This record gives sequence, structure tokens and C-alpha cells, in this order.
Amino acid sequence: MRTRRLLVVSSAVLAGLGLAAACSRVSAPGTTTTSGPPTDAAAFVKQANATLLAQANALSRAQWVAANFITEDTEQISAAATADYVASSMRLAKEAARYPGNGNGNADVARQLLLLKLAASPLPAPSDTALQTELTRIVAGMEAGYGRGKYCPPGKPCQTIDDLSRLMATSRDPKALLEAWEGWHAIAPPLKQPYERFAQLGNQGAKELGFADLGAFWRAGYDMPPDDFAKEVDRLWIQVKPLYDQLHAHVRRRLGATYGTDVVRPDAPIPAHLLGNMWAQQWGNIYDLVGPPGRAPGYDVGDLLKAKKTDALGMVRYGEGFFTSLGFAPLPETFWKRSLFVRPQDRDVVCHASAWNVDNVDDLRIKMCIEINAEDFVTVHHELGHNFYQRAYNTQPFLYRTGANDGFHEAIGDAVALSITPQYLVKVGLLPSVPQTQDDVEFLLRMALDKVAFLPFGLLVDQWRWKVFSGEITPAEYNTAWWQLREQYQGVAAPGPRPADAFDAGAKYHVPANTPYTRYFLAHILQFQMHRAMCKAAGHIGPLHTCSIYGNKEVGARLQTMLALGASKPWPEALEALTGERQMDATAILDYFAPLRAWLEAEAAAGR
Repeated sequence: MRTRRLLVVSSAVLAGLGLAAACSRVSAPGTTTTSGPPTDAAAFVKQANATLLAQANALSRAQWVAANFITEDTEQISAAATADYVASSMRLAKEAARYPGNGNGNADVARQLLLLKLAASPLPAPSDTALQTELTRIVAGMEAGYGRGKYCPPGKPCQTIDDLSRLMATSRDPKALLEAWEGWHAIAPPLKQPYERFAQLGNQGAKELGFADLGAFWRAGYDMPPDDFAKEVDRLWIQVKPLYDQLHAHVRRRLGATYGTDVVRPDAPIPAHLLGNMWAQQWGNIYDLVGPPGRAPGYDVGDLLKAKKTDALGMVRYGEGFFTSLGFAPLPETFWKRSLFVRPQDRDVVCHASAWNVDNVDDLRIKMCIEINAEDFVTVHHELGHNFYQRAYNTQPFLYRTGANDGFHEAIGDAVALSITPQYLVKVGLLPSVPQTQDDVEFLLRMALDKVAFLPFGLLVDQWRWKVFSGEITPAEYNTAWWQLREQYQGVAAPGPRPADAFDAGAKYHVPANTPYTRYFLAHILQFQMHRAMCKAAGHIGPLHTCSIYGNKEVGARLQTMLALGASKPWPEALEALTGERQMDATAILDYFAPLRAWLEAEAAAGR
């Protein structure tokens, strides 16, 4: 991701004041009804859509300003707009319960009544207005606190997360890596107490809507009972865990050879600061340490872009060009005027990449501090996937103007980005010719270090939060439980003993920003499943990883059909529209990386 990257949201998105997911479902104070709800369910749903759309648009503008101009004033403006939206969504959710769940025999009305109950996701607030205000101020304050975060070593300039991430990606000095890692994680302890109160108030709001806790409320948005969804996530993880275990074992052996087996023990978790990423969620930056010995590293997309003197705007033009090659209309002119593409020098901003549709029609934007490198090249495609999805469903009723589920919204751009193959790079003039390799292991290992390595992290963030919300993890256990889960799922450990006040989960944007994270795990499953289906529709012959759908308008039309559904149908129907399948299936990942799996087996057998 990289919202992941995000690789916001993922993301995309209007992150975390709770009201917009990768699809910008947020915005505005002021539009409320003064009379009681209509007696007819269809009329009530129509009125609710109009109310939420008007408020969503205003809230989006408030959140955009707050994210791009971090001050106490913009924080309060955003919190006030959020409070209005929360109050309306909670009121409408409770009013929806007055109508028959079957929508008086109208399936479309019944679905919208259900979605109304979930409209406050991911932040259902208590009905008490004072508590609503408190909750929205807490969430706005946590995101702003994260956005202002810097590491200021004595006698040296302060460093932003961008600065520290570059160091984590490029340095091979374990002392410098440890200092950067500890420096960034030191921003999080002040967020712990607000987070504890946030969890209490979020739980209270979820319980008022009939859910056991906030985690159960989040899991209810997948067209199946919350407990069944938790089992579905486990099923998908079991499908891909053997591949992850192979990759982890390979990386641990190679890092042990680099740093010494006293630092990276062959029988212990990998220290988190050595994996090239602040959160150890993607490992592509250490390819030089773990790649096939004796083989040329192939190409680096970042170097190709720099050779062409590509700037941030040019990066986005490449992404737009991929979608237009599939038959999608170009982005509106306002996109280029209103988006944020580079970090401003004169103010603090939330640089986490996100995609916005401010008016829920065609005021599309991205907010991203673009660096000219391979990671951000993929992130641009990811964020634009949100934008093209947002525009595709913009004629649906407001309650349907979102993804089939939140994993879909995160998957679209990444499914397209899987077509950034050497063949594609040749077509767009970035690569002179397709490199000749014996088995594409170099390419596949680079991909696996990002895509496969991410899977357990994408799973565990919400595993931690679900347990926090249920009370299984108490505030005193926040940090120890966080690292227990990271060792259990990732095989990654803290670099050393953590301070008593550490709140390391809070050093990951999506936690203080209240953005659910399982969507990114699902997206990593779905993107490969979608890619396999689109390649089949394109008539591709050969290994799955060599397929690019660039320029295939027939596949583009099929994709557009699915995107236009928004949330109007249960996600299995949307998935079927594109893939012909109604169940999420992680075997496409195994198909994609089949040559790499064989190579990893051989390397393990040889002890390399």
C-alpha cells in the first residue's frame, strides 16, 4: 500500500475523522430536517440521502482544509463539521430502525435502511451531544497531532516522517536506523490517553446502535455477520501464510548474513528497524540485501522516472494515462488545480496519501507529498483508483456512493498497478526494452517484498483494535499486546525494550486517524483476484505476472460496470460482475508468485 501509503487511503481518503473512508463519504454542517421522519420507508431513505449528501460535501471541505493547513482553528472547524455529520448520521441510523427491515418488500429500500445503520462508520458517536463533541474533537486532535509529529534530535534539524522514511529506506547503518525508528515512535505516547477515551466513546456509540462494541460495528459492513467476517479473514490468511513464511525465512537469513546472527537471529523475530520501512509493513527497500546473489538487480522505476526528468505532476499523468487507456474519461481540470502533489514548505500538512471526491460528484483530488520513486509511482495509481471509482458511482444515491466493501476501494488502483510490467514500461517510453532474465525472480521478489510482506501487517492492525474495543486488551496492555500480535503474525519484534509509556500502534497513521485497516488486507487479496480475472478476459497467455491490461478497452468496460455499482449490490455480486466469482480467493497470489515460490524453496534447501 502505501497508505497503507498509505498508502491512505489509503488512501485514500478522508481519513479518520471517521466519516470518510477511501471514498470521501463526508462533509458538512447544517442540513438537518426539522419535521419528523416520513411515514413511508422509501420517502425516508430519499430524504436521508439528501441530508447526508449535503452534510458530506461541507464536511469534506472542512476536512480538506484541516489536512492541508494544520492549525488549531482548522482543527476546530473540522471537528465541528464532523460533529454535525455524526449527529445526523446517528439520528438517521436510529430513525431507520423504525421501519421494517425488509423495506416493505422493496429490496433496494431495505439495503439502504441497512446502510443507514452503518452510515456512521467508522465512528458511531453516543447520542449525548456533549459526548459527540468530545469524541469528534479527540479524533481531530489525534490526527492533527500525528500530522505535526517530528523527530528533533539535539543540535540537529527536526525531521518529518518523509525525512525519516527516506533514511529507513536507504541507510544500512543499524544505529542510524534505530535512532530514526525510536525518534518517530516517540511522537505517539501523547496520543495514548486520547485514544483510550476515543475507544470508550466509540464503543458507547456502537452499543447504542445494537452492536457489541466498535469492532463488531466495523465488521458488520461486509454483507455477513461480524463473527463470520472474522472467520473469512482467517480463511484468507491461511491460504497465503505458507508463501509469507517462505519469504520471511529467506529475508531473515539474508539479514543475518548482513548484520550478523547476533542481531538477526535465525530462530527469532526480525528486528523491526531493519526492514526498510518505519512500520516494517513492506520490505521492498531492502531488496539490495535480500535479492538473488550474482544477478543484476534489473531496473528501478524511480531511476527510470528520474532519467526522464519526471516531476510529481508527470507521475500523476502516467497514472491517469493508464486509466484513460482502458476507456475511462480523463480527470477533470479542477483535479489538477485543487490537488496537493508536493509537500509545502510554508506549513504543516497531513502528507499521508489520500484520494478525495469533495462534492461526491466530480470534484476529485489527491493529497500526497510525492517523491520520485517506485513506491510513489504505484501509490499514485492506487490513489487514482479511488478517484475513478468515486466518479464511476457518482449517480447512485448517496448511501451507495462507496465501494462494494472498503477492500474493493483499496484494491482497484492496485489491481491496475499490477499491470506496471516491463512490457508496459516499454510502451510508455520509460524502459527501452524488456530485460531478459531466466525466471523473473528479480521482479517477483521485489513485488513480494511489498505485496506478500504486507499481508500479516494488514491483518494485525485491526486484530489489535478489535481486541482493544472488546476489552480483551486493556490500556495498560496496549503496547505489549501490539508487539505480541506483530510477533505472532509478522515474525517481527521491537528493536529493543520499549519505554513504559510507549504507544507504538499510535505511530501508525491509521490508528490515530481512525481508519479501519482490514480493508488493506482484503485489497491485497482482491487485487490479485481481479488481475487474474481481467487478464483472462484480455486473453493473456503465459505467466500471470507478465500480464498487462494497459490499452484494453474491453477489460476497461468490464471494470467500469463493476465500479458503477458502488455499494448498490452486496459485494459478492460486484465481484462476480468483474471476475465471475462470488467468493474472495487468495490463490491468485499463489499463481502470481509461483516462479518465486520455487526459487525460495531452492534457496532454503541450499541454506542461502
